[in-house]
Amino acid sequence: MKKTNYELELNKIIKIIKKNRYKTVCIQLPDGLKPKADIIKGKIEKNTKAKVFTWAGSCFGSCDVPNLKGKVDLLIQFGHSEWK
Repeated sequence: MKKTNYELELNKIIKIIKKNRYKTVCIQLPDGLKPKADIIKGKIEKNTKAKVFTWAGSCFGSCDVPNLKGKVDLLIQFGHSEWK
């Protein structure tokens, strides 16, 4: 992936997916990261046994969470600010 001024922490995500044996994962990206969706998805799938889906709908912040209950094991929401 091209070097950028943001850190996606993909290695941390991969570790969490492996530890919890998640099989289906959805990534939700803001518009600025959507062009990188295939790269992000590819790295996660290459390093885990999970099938990764990209949410193509809106992503206006942490309050804009798609209702995927029962459809995926994990939703990863990328944003512009760190959540603590």
